[in-house]
Amino acid sequence: MNDLQRYLVSEVATDHVDGLITRREAMRRLLLMGMTAAAASSLIAACSDSKDPNAPPNAPPSDASFDAGLDAGSDATLATQEITFGPQGNLLGAWAQAASPRGAVLVIHENRGLLDHFRAVATRFASAGYSALALDLLSEEGGTAAVARENDGGDAAVTAALNKVAGENPGRFVTDMRAALDELARRTPGVKLGAIGFCFGGGMIWRLVAAKDPRLAAAAPFYGPLPDGADFTGAVTAVLGVYGALDTRVNASQSAARTALEKASLPHEIVTYEGADHAFYNDTGARYNADAAAKAWAKVLDWYGQYIG
Repeated sequence: MNDLQRYLVSEVATDHVDGLITRREAMRRLLLMGMTAAAASSLIAACSDSKDPNAPPNAPPSDASFDAGLDAGSDATLATQEITFGPQGNLLGAWAQAASPRGAVLVIHENRGLLDHFRAVATRFASAGYSALALDLLSEEGGTAAVARENDGGDAAVTAALNKVAGENPGRFVTDMRAALDELARRTPGVKLGAIGFCFGGGMIWRLVAAKDPRLAAAAPFYGPLPDGADFTGAVTAVLGVYGALDTRVNASQSAARTALEKASLPHEIVTYEGADHAFYNDTGARYNADAAAKAWAKVLDWYGQYIG
């Protein structure tokens, strides 16, 4: 099991420990991801032992959408367009066109695939003046919706499919993201490119920075796992690392991320929001923190304003 697979299975165990799914459902998901019953039980026990007993319980998601926090005059009703692209024409994504693009942004989803929340993130960028492409990293499997439907397993099947790719060909994720940068450059010629990812997608953004694509001017990995041995030397990307203070599991890699960024002499900032947990930006999830999400969004736009345009 590699570092990315370890992260994906730990996500499931942590969801159970945080009360978001039952133990039975956690076991079902971990078995679907190829773990034995004994290994899955041990993982859940280890995550339970590491949980802070003083941590506040997760609240249900707010009825208020983060769209309420968009800048005055923005268009929160923008819709994305489903597109196919790439060398083989088989990559799937949701495209949001800004009226007059000042830059373009690649959006990478969490471990449950390309859901509507991430399409909404693309429209938020378009409303702020950045055309955006939300990539489906299960494109070669037919896309998030097809995987969930055909396997009759919902988002558990999606996470298992991502885990399978992570084990068999993790480099494919970076290849697909670079193809998405190609598409962004084709659709928005002459502007600088950025990338943002959340949770599993935040880990993907760290990997994209490590790929040292010279077109990637700025990146914002949100609470993403740092790859083992991450080396950004030779990259040109300005990196904004975003974390929640309660997310001790992912925060354990903060120091290593800072060290790697400093070693590469990249412009960077690490921001941690008090009272916020893992996945605090996702306004459809139980860990959503409206205050931290609004502050993080403003910070990202400021960062991209500096390094993209």
